Amino acid sequence: MLIEDAICLIHEAAYGTLATNSAFLPGYPYATVVPYVPDHAHCPVICISALAEHTKNLLADSRTSLSVLQPGSTDVQAARRLTIVGDAERFEPSHALLARYLRYEPGTEQLLALDFAFFRLRPTKVRFIAGVGRMGWVERADWDAAPLLQELEEFNLVGEMSQVSRPGIRILGVDYYGVDYEVNGARTRQSLPNAPMTADATKEAALAIAPDLT
Repeated sequence: MLIEDAICLIHEAAYGTLATNSAFLPGYPYATVVPYVPDHAHCPVICISALAEHTKNLLADSRTSLSVLQPGSTDVQAARRLTIVGDAERFEPSHALLARYLRYEPGTEQLLALDFAFFRLRPTKVRFIAGVGRMGWVERADWDAAPLLQELEEFNLVGEMSQVSRPGIRILGVDYYGVDYEVNGARTRQSLPNAPMTADATKEAALAIAPDLT
């Protein structure tokens, strides 16, 4: 399904091209590459400095977009890619969400003592392209309807999986569709079978595959 493929790509990639409406050059888009972490509802979360052009732009106009390319692609036309169009909101992360963000981007922790702040991109529409001639729009209602693990459930499940995973495996996040993890510094993703399932079935499936992640 289109929504599942789009969610999978959001989790596979570690960064994307964020475009904002320039406050310095009104009428022009301003784009640059930024790291992001998908939250529990698969919405990209970024952490950026108050001095960044993007921060100034988003505080003046929340409308934005984020483009993501399939990691490791050499043929862009044949690669999976998407663009999320929506609004970015500044927010204070919960303890569970902050822990999740730092699992994916541990280097951010030292920046939090500075002027960095969190923004969440809430999709209005998502354009997903699976390759030449294979594309479509994902509506906000479909994105919002995607099943999700609650923050505390996910936090606890990551802890349980970490206890049974092999050495060298670092669990980053879990959702109804798959597991994000790191192997010797390289980020990867393992889809869950028969996804999406109930919370209990997702937990059972995630714990079952944890010892076999490589």
